[in-house]
Amino acid sequence: MVIPTIIMGILAIALLFIGYSKGEGQHIVGMKSTWKMLIEILPLLFFAFIVAGMVQVLLPRDLISKWVGVESGLRGILIGTVAGGLTPGGPYVSLPVVAGFLRAGASVGTMVAFLTGWSLWAVSRLPMEFGILGWKFTLIRFACSFFFPPIAGLLAQAIFTGSRF
Repeated sequence: MVIPTIIMGILAIALLFIGYSKGEGQHIVGMKSTWKMLIEILPLLFFAFIVAGMVQVLLPRDLISKWVGVESGLRGILIGTVAGGLTPGGPYVSLPVVAGFLRAGASVGTMVAFLTGWSLWAVSRLPMEFGILGWKFTLIRFACSFFFPPIAGLLAQAIFTGSRF
């Protein structure tokens, strides 16, 4: 995590400098926007990290292996797919949860299925999609993406079996 942090820090400082050098106060407007986003997202991020940390210490490793580990096979991948599809929130929620499960013994395939189900199925997003885009488009989009999460999980499991992240 050190390299991505350094890269993001350099990018942030460069953008602040560019905003400052324009002399029109964009760096101040940008920092106000930063503060507003931080206040909105920080509580969600805090609780997501609690969930990720507690998954690692509260769920027994053998239970995780049985249900979502390499030994769980297709059942684990389907559990990951459905759990991902039902998980609300943005990447601030799902990514720490996946990291926690990986550290606790979940398989790569199951977590790939989880993230793919989260991004493609997004059950909590369906009512808004239905309301804005209509039932026909929503149904077509959902049907076309329905099988991708388990396929992605199976593919990841086949490629990375035995790999530890």
